[in-house]
Amino acid sequence: MLRTRSLDRFISFDPTTGVLECEAGLLLKEILELTLPQGWFLPVVPGTALATVGGAVANDVHGKNHHRAGCFSHHILELELSRSDGLRLVCSLQDNPAWFRATVAGLGLTGLITRVKLQLRRVNGPWIRGDSQRFAGLEDFFALSRDADAGFEYTVAWIDCAARGDTLGRGIFMRGNHVPHDQPVPADRALRLPWTPPVSLVNRLSLNAFNRLYYWRPGASQQDVLWHYRSFLFPLDGILEWNRIYGRKGFFQYQCVLPWDNALASLSDMLRLVSRSGFGSFLTVLKNFGHAESLGMLSFARPGTTLAIDFPNRGEATLRLMESLDDITRSVGGAVYPAKDARMSVQSFQQYFPAWRDFAKFVDPRFSSSFWRRVVGEAA
Repeated sequence: MLRTRSLDRFISFDPTTGVLECEAGLLLKEILELTLPQGWFLPVVPGTALATVGGAVANDVHGKNHHRAGCFSHHILELELSRSDGLRLVCSLQDNPAWFRATVAGLGLTGLITRVKLQLRRVNGPWIRGDSQRFAGLEDFFALSRDADAGFEYTVAWIDCAARGDTLGRGIFMRGNHVPHDQPVPADRALRLPWTPPVSLVNRLSLNAFNRLYYWRPGASQQDVLWHYRSFLFPLDGILEWNRIYGRKGFFQYQCVLPWDNALASLSDMLRLVSRSGFGSFLTVLKNFGHAESLGMLSFARPGTTLAIDFPNRGEATLRLMESLDDITRSVGGAVYPAKDARMSVQSFQQYFPAWRDFAKFVDPRFSSSFWRRVVGEAA
């Protein structure tokens, strides 16, 4: 195992062009602390700023603005790859393009990413202005998303995964754009869960109560809201070690993407399964991807709708539920996100990512992972 956080140096940053070069162990948060005061923002961020640049590359992360900005890979000017045989490759879409497409979303298997050069985007400060509104079902979500994509940089929805019957698929839709504003910036203070309970605090009772209260809270529908980017883009970063609420057995996250033609029916089937199971999460996220073609051989994002949901680890019952969700995902030609997976089968992976055999030619012979050994089966 290679610990890369010591690769944490900025190499160069041009505040006139927004081109940043840095080592791969830097956190996205550390980049924003340097570049945002100078008017530049990362063009794509995942749901946490506590990921490294190398991790963002290796998983080709997406954000709430995929319909505008695509994936992280679309903004990489070049990267350096260090192989176990001592070879160092500078990779981009122009130089060593096959290595670039293998390393982007390559799950760290093609070698060690040592440095990355990125094109950042101009912003007018740390503020995002937009609105949030309740919606009664999935049809409303798709209508809101279609209307918002043309005028808003960021769009995302929270779903009540405990709802059933006439309320199935209800949620809260949020959208926003970067805006200039002179309001004082709030202090960056995070709470920390101090202990791990012996059992999960996420259960049928707490899930039903929280989701009902969250949906009906007074602030669920607001117009002309001003958010600091941290609270809008990285809400969970405000509670360190939040995963402890799932108890000592932890949790699984299931994130899939479903083609638009089948998304409404498939999501309805999935949410019914989840609601009946009594499993689920306080934070279930729904988002429409855009049409941007992913650059990595194993990139997850593709045209369609993506659902992300956490499940407390209750052993075989949880695994059976996720396999049932996989049945739906496979049947419509969707995919599951490898970055968040701990259990997908050989059959599922190889259907979701048909380029895996071509990708395997680029795997460093001294690099491996339990994920890779699991999903390629005997071919490993």
